[in-house]
Amino acid sequence: MQPDELLDPWIGGPGAKGYPHDRPPLRRSQIGAQGWQLLRGDLPLPLAVVKRDALAGNLRWLQQFAQARGVDLAPHGKTPMSPQIFAAQLQAGAWGITFANVVQARLGVLAGVPRGLIANQVLAAADLQALAALRQAQPGLRLPFLVDSAAQAAQVEAWFQAQPTPPSPFEVLLELGLDGGRTGCRSAEQALALARQLHASPAFALAGIECYEGLWAKGRSDEDRALVDGLMQRVHAVVRQCDAEGLFDTDELLLSAGGSSIFDLVAPWLRLRLSRPVRGVLRSGCYATHDHGSYRRYMAVMETRLGCSHGLQAALEVWTRVQSCPEPGLALLSAGKRDCSYDIEMPIPAHWLARGQDAPVPAPEAWKVSAMNDQHAYLRFEAHGPAPQVGDLVGLGISHPCTTFDKWRWMAVVDDRYDVVDAIATYF
Repeated sequence: MQPDELLDPWIGGPGAKGYPHDRPPLRRSQIGAQGWQLLRGDLPLPLAVVKRDALAGNLRWLQQFAQARGVDLAPHGKTPMSPQIFAAQLQAGAWGITFANVVQARLGVLAGVPRGLIANQVLAAADLQALAALRQAQPGLRLPFLVDSAAQAAQVEAWFQAQPTPPSPFEVLLELGLDGGRTGCRSAEQALALARQLHASPAFALAGIECYEGLWAKGRSDEDRALVDGLMQRVHAVVRQCDAEGLFDTDELLLSAGGSSIFDLVAPWLRLRLSRPVRGVLRSGCYATHDHGSYRRYMAVMETRLGCSHGLQAALEVWTRVQSCPEPGLALLSAGKRDCSYDIEMPIPAHWLARGQDAPVPAPEAWKVSAMNDQHAYLRFEAHGPAPQVGDLVGLGISHPCTTFDKWRWMAVVDDRYDVVDAIATYF
């Protein structure tokens, strides 16, 4: 598959939800010229949309944020899994793209991503073979993965030694973790022992240190700062000892951390003077579209820490139609768990377009989605307040964009008037 096939794929056809019923499939590059308008009813609902200007502003803002702090950005591609968004992030100045596994990394590299990280452990033979093939096809490709145990290292070594012609050593990052958390070495002693094992093995080239703090963020500055300081002090101690012992095997070291919740606290720790150059790499991913819920709250706290307003705007919405008002105070919307994130909280009513109106208005604050089924959302509203009617449109904001992207094979890109100006494709 060529990059053009991923960047300009065919979109539409039977089963493509949100795509006009009577239109044949089109190349992505053709969609913006069709004159479609979401609010006019040109596309069937539900439909997930990405707001063009908000997306572009988000990519620009975090890139400038990272640059001002002397670090690089390798956004986590697992959020959108969209070659079009990867390309936009790289064009905005991203150093590379982060992936969660070899399947995602193959797609990214085939779509033109020049370098990145696999922020996960790799050890299965099929994955190692595919990664080795990628590197052979593209000499100079940097795509290190994480190692956090002697058991994982031994399995990679066994595969490496079994090859008739062993590939060049795998670039890897040593991962440090937190007690009770996800992956990563739990102690400095374990990390240093593993670093020595990796350095001594012909299967590996130890390229740096990685950690992840995002799952433990609370949205309370004192607690989050203590969390980051404690974790990154451990990281610095290990990386300095590895450097002192000469355990690193690459000319440039990578020091990587940073989710989408408290990256401002992490960024200063990614700059470090060692015996060789260090590249600090933030991996935030959800910033691309931001959201109306959890990340909006985290960024409100970050504003206080930064002493200024941030530049992120919610760029991802799912538009629905009111299809039934079966009892007072309840409307059923034409979107459900198959269409919207619900792992952190229910979707948030953001916009309302009543029948006969030309432009949407902000949804009343009292409106709440109380529950969702596969294809329905339960919109609750006050009996004496503004009431939606059958046929009205409701634009839903979401909380945690990752689990909305994976529910759509394509999304319309719209301007601020909801004219469809482009599209993205996703690959999950």
